[in-house]
Amino acid sequence: MMFKFLKKEKVFEIYTPVNGLIIPLEDVPDPVFSQKMVGEGIAVIPTNGNIHSPVKGTVILIATTKHAIGIRAENGVEILVHVGLETVSLNGKGFKIAVNVGDQVSVGQLLIEVDWEYISTNAKSIITPIVITNSHQNKKQYILTKDKEAIRGKTVIITATL
Repeated sequence: MMFKFLKKEKVFEIYTPVNGLIIPLEDVPDPVFSQKMVGEGIAVIPTNGNIHSPVKGTVILIATTKHAIGIRAENGVEILVHVGLETVSLNGKGFKIAVNVGDQVSVGQLLIEVDWEYISTNAKSIITPIVITNSHQNKKQYILTKDKEAIRGKTVIITATL
């Protein structure tokens, strides 16, 4: 205990998976996300581009309707990227998956090609929540960015202290 101050905290960074405007999860017009039922996180209103990996890890989930993808980072943090709101009803239209479950991915690697025009016309919203689905199960501290604009693969949107 005496030398606890010498112990360095490990920091883990989650990058934005798409270019856009950053908004708090509480502002997402869907209670499942805004009330953090799925977990801690943040959201992006995409301006352009496709969905890329926010961390180095393993693909653990691809929704059958192609609108969401889950990745387990090397340290066990599980991240869900949910493209748009009520996009499950699109049955995969507007999405093209570029990876498979079990694939190892790196930060910035293409995950999903998205037709934003189709999504914005046919779904409730293009708002894309990025959520740590196992945030309730661990004692990590999550610090959300104060930035308002996200540049895919460059802007750190969530920092976790391990």
